Amino acid sequence: MTRELFWLTLTVILTGLLWVPYVLNRCQVRGLMGAMANPSRNDKPQTEWASRLMFAHDNAVENLVVFAPLVLILNAIDYSSKWTVLACAIYFWTRLAHVFVYAIGVPVLRTLTFSVGFVAQAMLALAIFRIL
Repeated sequence: MTRELFWLTLTVILTGLLWVPYVLNRCQVRGLMGAMANPSRNDKPQTEWASRLMFAHDNAVENLVVFAPLVLILNAIDYSSKWTVLACAIYFWTRLAHVFVYAIGVPVLRTLTFSVGFVAQAMLALAIFRIL
């Protein structure tokens, strides 16, 4: 496994587990049966952090759709450099930070972590074309 694929794997695992805390909160707020029922406008609202975490999860999935193919393309063309490994590591850590700052509600840090993750994706795209 390349180091880029290692970081992709960690990112996929992180993204795949993000639903757990907000669903547990939903169970706590609405009860188990209420959490398993079909959504309704009359549902008891979740806590603010859980709602924000749900949005952070959505954002993580949306960005995984960009990050994963970039890493897989690099793997397919057998290209790896210290910059691609660094970009993948930065992407993972900024996504993890993004989840936390989004959940606790820090808008400026949320935007900064997202932006750094975007730059990491851009680095991978440039590497595909051997510009980086």
